Amino acid sequence: MSDYENSTPPAAGNAGTDDNTLAMLVHLSGIILGFIVPLILWLVNKDNPQKSFLTDQSKEALNFQLTLLGVYIIGTILSIILIGALINLIAWIACIVLSIVAGLAANKGQAYRYPFAIRLIK
Repeated sequence: MSDYENSTPPAAGNAGTDDNTLAMLVHLSGIILGFIVPLILWLVNKDNPQKSFLTDQSKEALNFQLTLLGVYIIGTILSIILIGALINLIAWIACIVLSIVAGLAANKGQAYRYPFAIRLIK
């Protein structure tokens, strides 16, 4: 396991409610906009130590959305043999459910880790 997977996510105890709300919106934006919003917020805040919770949650949402993008591409390729449509449907449902769960957790100030996400951004 990598250091990122073993590390404890930063607590939002010192983060303001604005950071919690932005972290929630980052997770929920993936349902419609994919990886664009998490990428922008991560790039804007990655060097700001006061935004560690928002940066962490943006990275987590970005990694999840990039993982889903890969699944969607594989599903589209496999749609030739009809299993791809099922893969894309399951990925879409997982995106909706897990993004909502992550958004609710982030709004409470709890760092959320998606159960299956390739950690490309560390």
